[in-house]
Amino acid sequence: MKNNPIGVFDSGIGGLTVLKEIMNVLPFEDIVYFGDTARVPYGSRSAQTVTKYAFQSINFLQTKGVKAIVIACNTATARSLSIVQEKYDIPIIGVINAGVKTALEVTKNKKVGVIGTEGTIGSKAYEIEMKKISNDITVVGKACPLFVPIAEEGWADTDVASLTAHKYLDDVKKSGIDSLVLGCTHYPLLANTIQKTVGSDVQLVNPARETAKDLKCILEKKGLLNEKETGPYYEYFVSDDPAKFTSVGQKFLNRDIEKINLVEIQKY
Repeated sequence: MKNNPIGVFDSGIGGLTVLKEIMNVLPFEDIVYFGDTARVPYGSRSAQTVTKYAFQSINFLQTKGVKAIVIACNTATARSLSIVQEKYDIPIIGVINAGVKTALEVTKNKKVGVIGTEGTIGSKAYEIEMKKISNDITVVGKACPLFVPIAEEGWADTDVASLTAHKYLDDVKKSGIDSLVLGCTHYPLLANTIQKTVGSDVQLVNPARETAKDLKCILEKKGLLNEKETGPYYEYFVSDDPAKFTSVGQKFLNRDIEKINLVEIQKY
């Protein structure tokens, strides 16, 4: 199992921000990534539908012999993590717990903002997990659905992004938060614009980076770190339009995407 790949899946391209952090933290690990590009976005779908998609993604990744799985999607984590962890006997982690832990560490006034998709914000997943640890925390949630297409169009540092950020975040800023969780995997691409909008006194929390660190700790504890001396192998699968995924994804990763294949995910 040590030399088996890590599996990572997301509703589409956004999870590549998590993959990028995993590549940095675990540079010797082979990775299989699945982006469910035929059914993106997950944010507006029901919990039942998202959970079904998560099962299909995990079933597919298991055919690749993965030793651990990262749900690199906030919506899928919120809707399905506890359910899938009960069914499968390999380590499965999501992106929410890492963001919760870091937000609670950095906040000084106990007022934390969370931005994400409609599904993530509607689930109150971040708030529920934070209050398990600190009952006196105040969480201000805001759905920011337009950030996803803005990121995918490559408009992160444009006037369009800035105007949209102010529309979403001015009231969040006025609430008095001192930290803001980027609760969607696309949002780190807009970090500069978001930071300018909320001001330097609000600390941004990127769950992707902390998720990669948590994954490394889990692999170390279970004795599953890769011991190969050869370079890492990355393989990508999508459920629709590999060409678009490749062109946009390479910008997300700042590296070439090779070995990409189309998969009929409904079969799993």
